[in-house]
Parts: sequence; structure tokens; C-alpha cells
Amino acid sequence: MTEAPVAGSSTHTAHTALRICPFCEATCGLTLTIDAGQVTAARGDRDDVFSAGFICPKGASFGELDGDPDRLVAPLVRRNGELVETTWDEAFQAVADGLGAVIAEHGGPSVAVYAGNPNAHTIAGGLYVPVVIKGLGTRLTFSASTLDQMPKHLSLGLMFGNPLAFTVPDVDRTDYLVVIGANPLVSNGSLATVADFGGKLKALRKRGGRLVVIDPARTRTAALADRHLAPRPGTDAALLLGVVHTLFDEDLVDLGALADHVVGVEEVRAVAADFAPETVAGHCGIDAEEIRVLARGIAAAPSAAVYGRMGTSTVEFGSLGSWLVDVVNVLTGNLDRPGGAMFPQSPVSSAPRPPKPGRGFRTGRWHSRVSGHPEVLSELPATALAEELETPGDGQAKAIITIAGNPVLSAPDGERLGRALDGVDFMVSVDPYLNETTRHADVILPPPPPSQSAHFDVALSATPIRNNARYSPPAVDLPPGRPDEPEILCRIALILYGLGPFADPALVDEQVIAGTLAKETADPESPVAGRDAAELVGMLAPGRGYERRLDLMLRLGPYGDWFGARPDGLTLARLVDAPHGIDLGALRPRLGEVLRTPSGKVELAPEPLVADVARLAAALGRTDDDFVLIGRRHLRSNNSWMHNLPALAGGSNRCTLHIHPDDAADLGITDRARIKGPGGELEAPVEITDAMRRGVVSLPHGWGHAGTQQTVAATQPGVNVNQLNDGSTIDPLSGTAVLNGIPVQLAPC
Repeated sequence: MTEAPVAGSSTHTAHTALRICPFCEATCGLTLTIDAGQVTAARGDRDDVFSAGFICPKGASFGELDGDPDRLVAPLVRRNGELVETTWDEAFQAVADGLGAVIAEHGGPSVAVYAGNPNAHTIAGGLYVPVVIKGLGTRLTFSASTLDQMPKHLSLGLMFGNPLAFTVPDVDRTDYLVVIGANPLVSNGSLATVADFGGKLKALRKRGGRLVVIDPARTRTAALADRHLAPRPGTDAALLLGVVHTLFDEDLVDLGALADHVVGVEEVRAVAADFAPETVAGHCGIDAEEIRVLARGIAAAPSAAVYGRMGTSTVEFGSLGSWLVDVVNVLTGNLDRPGGAMFPQSPVSSAPRPPKPGRGFRTGRWHSRVSGHPEVLSELPATALAEELETPGDGQAKAIITIAGNPVLSAPDGERLGRALDGVDFMVSVDPYLNETTRHADVILPPPPPSQSAHFDVALSATPIRNNARYSPPAVDLPPGRPDEPEILCRIALILYGLGPFADPALVDEQVIAGTLAKETADPESPVAGRDAAELVGMLAPGRGYERRLDLMLRLGPYGDWFGARPDGLTLARLVDAPHGIDLGALRPRLGEVLRTPSGKVELAPEPLVADVARLAAALGRTDDDFVLIGRRHLRSNNSWMHNLPALAGGSNRCTLHIHPDDAADLGITDRARIKGPGGELEAPVEITDAMRRGVVSLPHGWGHAGTQQTVAATQPGVNVNQLNDGSTIDPLSGTAVLNGIPVQLAPC
């Protein structure tokens, strides 16, 4: 293998370059083949310290995505009702004029911001979206988090005082892995960054471990399990309370080394008292003895880890389910120990401070204007976006910025949101595609393809199952005059800060750097306490603003060189010199470093969660005759834009309704079905499969492509499952949309 002679080389001789895959949370290392500035092939990087050569179909299609002819290469501006190509200067001026007019009349807080989940995979999303939001001073912030993982942030925040203290399963060392509401063989992990999950499960088996999967469908992961429990969707919290009850009832609780670091154990015992397995079995559709066997298996294993994701999160009791996953880990002594649920350490997190009580985590510091939803982690529910845009009155959102998001497809009742977007005074989208959401924009600013962008996993560096640091410089040079995504967002920020779009983008980064170092040097517990901030600025790596900021974060981080105080520590230069990454070791116990609760301990029974248990208890007796709808993930899919790649589209990656054979026979359904939900009706082709639990049907998300410039996706558009959902049902604590466990009615077409 011949590496690229220099990062970003534009030589016309075919060469290779290393790159971290930005398409899902596995963050696999890739080796790209580049010829005349085009990516012609992608394969796994065998020497990558984290993924060791693993690659999935998405990573293998890197070149197709990078060179997708439907990607926008120039900005679009709306003129006479039509989006037309224009120059970058004209586009930035249009943004300045449009946003400027709205802000002048209504103020920055009248501008909403929606950030899609690709922001978790880019430097721009990690470093610059917060700068834009701060520049607006807006509380109208929305993201895919309330369509995905906000219940986990909430439960972590309330238990540990830190909503970013992710607990991930120590898959490489556990003896007993419980996967609930997740399909990591297909998703490659989520809020748990794992490359080659299948290989990890084989290794688990080889060392004598066991895998239990809890999912209403027999997914690819469930098919490999030693035990598969198929409960009724949306009942995970009740099932887990049955497990907690059993742990207390059979004297299986053993906190081990956690005993002196946890409060609220007796309160949890009291909460679980009314949730005996025999009480919840009918609600869950699982035999009581199965629940007891599950609890005994977790408690008896030398080490165990319970891991829950989308199926546990995007349901009516998502916050309770997310909380109870870690309650079980705590009660069995499996939190913060090898083989259990552990806390990764991001190389760009703050250097550890001495353990001490913190301020804790609060929600509801403000509420949405129309429905009064409480903010969580400075965000409002994505399902409230349409009403905030369309409802007149003080505080109405008059403009919106969308960044790498397509909520018209990904959020409930997208048709209503589309109409609301048409009614705003101004809309700007930072997105590579003209899609179902951006087609409503007044200006679209397309970032360059991934090969022309640097990569560092700012967000996902907090969730790996093994600590590491990896950086990919651009593999291909930007065309002359084309801004990268950090510059695009910097120029929007410059507009908001009153400097205009044509000021030097470096001003944004230097302001952030100066502010960060002023705070750090004044903090007596910082590794650079008392040092001269100007001197430290001069020590940062030369280069683009994002590189200087990454260098700053790495140097100040837990593995950093602390600006020379630890000469062997991390810097950006050291990462650049290690193109396959730097292995930072297995996860280690570090509970004291992450706790920020007022008590300085794990608060196992947070009042908001305990209070919400009454709502769950009331639901136990609820019965209905409807079918229940769940989502579905495919290995060759992740977000809606992946349906536009020939290598990933078609085959088994189709928008079909999965239904059990007996249910199909009872209803007379053969090849097509009509599905009616709270928000509307759809027709979809049917796949009859005994992988589904009876009474449960599945339809994948991210389909329903229409009215865009995505050629491949338009040939097999599918249907938008979220049009069945009116968005009225959310998990009230986190504001997360209920996307799984939706009651639906079925009929043959």
C-alpha cells in the first residue's frame, strides 16, 4: 500500500489515503484509492487501531457517496420562486440579507435551528453549530436527539449529573451481554461505538460468554443470541422493573465496589415493589419466569452489561427504560467495572478534575411557546417545530437554519412541517442535497464531499468501547473558491455577530480559543492554571481554524500534553503523524471523574423518574386490539440520503411492511397492505416473515422520497412511515417522539 504523498494531494497519479468513515457510529478506518481527485475505491484499513480492517457496505460505498452526481456543488438561492445556482459570494450575501432582515425586526431569538444527526459525524457539527446557536441567542433549538437518544441524555444527567457520561457495554470483556431494543449487527452500534460488532459477539461466545437479545423482532442480532425474548413493543420499562423487582425479591442485589458511591437504593426497591414479574408479564407478553431467569442470569454472571437503544428510547416510557438499563447495571455491581457498563474517555473532553459534588442536571429551564414542552439539554422536541413556526404571536419562529437535517422525512407529520417551512420569512439550509426539507429553503449552502473534508469524531469520541484518538486530514483538495463546512458555518456566525459574511472566518475560531484559554488559565484545577494565555495561543498548531481548535482540545484533554507539561501527551501534530490512529487503551473505571451530582454519588432514584413510574403503572392494565408498529434498520441504510446510492439501494434494502404469517392470513393480506395510524394512512408492499412477533408489524424509516433531485431514490421512493404519526405522543420527560410502539390498523389493499 502506498500512502498519499501529502494530505490533500491533487496529483493525477492514483494513490491511497486514509480516512475515518463518517456514515455511522462505528467510525471504521478506510483506505481510499484516489485517481485524478476522485475516490475510485474504499476498503478497510487493516492497521486502524480501532477497526482493524473491518468495513460494512456503507463504508465500501464511500466513493459513490463522495461522487454522487446529485450532490450540490454550488449554492442555490431562491429567485422568483425557484432555486437557482449562484456564486458563493451571492449566496452568503443572500443569507446576510435574509437573516439580517428577520433579526432586525424580530431579534436573533426568533430564528430556529434544526441540526440533523450527520452533525455527530463531522468536525463542523461538533465545533460550529454551537457557535451559530450562541450567536443567535435563540432558545428555538431542535435536533434529531429528540427523535433518537434524548431519553438516555436525561437519565444519565439525572443519575450522574452529567448528560454526556455515556455508559457503554465493555463488549470485549463481558461475560453476559443483554441487548434490549437494538440491532447492533445491522446498526454497527449506537451510543456505543463498535467496529465489527459481529466479530465481537463471536469472541464473546468463544470465551464462554452469553448473549441475550430483547426485541419484538428476530433481528440479525437476535438470531445469534443464546436467548431471545420478544416482548410487546414499548414495554421495556415494565420488563426492566420486573427484573429490578426480582433482584430485590431474590436477594440478588450486590453493588460490589459501588456500595459507597450510590444513594437511592431503597427508593428503587420501593418503586419496584409493585412490578413483580407476574404483574408485568401480561403487559409485556413475556412469561414471568422468563423475566426472573433474565434477572438471575445478569446477577450470576462474572460480569454483565445491559445495553439499550432505539427500541428502548423512542417509546412512550423512553426515559424510564433508559434509566432502568443502568439501574440494573448498578444493582448487579456491573457499572464502571471491566466487563460491565463503563464510561469511555474522550481525548477532547476536559482533563479530569478532583472528584467533588456538582450542580446536577436540570430540565425545564424554559418551555416551548405553544405547547409548553420543557427544554432538555437546551433543546425543544422536534415534534414541536411545526407549531413554533406556524402559530402567530410573540416569540413565533420567523426564520430557520437547518444543518444536515431532513426532518420532513425523519420527524412525525412531515407534511405539516413542510407547509410550516413554506410560511417562514427566511430559511437557510447547510446540506449537500436538495431534499424533502431543503427544497423549502431560500438559500442552500452545500458542504463539500467527505473526501475534501477533515474528520475527527468530536461527539462519537465519547462512546467507543476502547479509548482511541484518530484524525483524517482532507484526502482531496477543495476546488478553488469552494468553502468547507467549517467556513460555511463560520460565515453564518460572522453575520450573526455583526461582522458580515466576508470577514475573516479565522476570527470565529480565535475568539473561541481566546475564551477557552482565559477560562482554563483562571481555573486553579486546570492543567494550565496560571499560565499566560497569549503564550499558549502561540503554541497551537498552525493551519485552519478547526485544526487549531482541535489542537487546543487535545492538549487540554485527559491524554493531552498540557502545553508542554507532559511532553508525551497528545497534540494534533502527534495525531497527524499517526495516520492509523493512537490506541489509548481499554476502558477503565472512572466513576469519580464523571459524577457531577449534588450528592457526589450516583443518584439511583431521581425524583422526576420515580414520579413517572406512576404513569407506567397506570398503563399496565391498558389493552387494545390494534397492531403495534416498530421501525427497522438495514445494514445498507442509515439516513435518507443513503437511498440515493446505487450500491446501497435495492435488493433487501426495501421499504416493505414486515408481518407475521398468521397475522397476514387472519387479515387476508398478501402482497400489499393499507396501514392506518394516528396521523394518516399509507399503502406499502408486504413481506411475510415469522421473524416478527404476532401483533407487531415493521416499516423502516427514512423513505417517502418525493420532489427532490435525488435520482436513484426517486426510482423507488417508498413511503414515509412518519406520516402515520401525528407527533402528539411523546415521552414527556425527554420530549422524544414515540416512533416505536405506535398502534396501527391493517387491511389488505
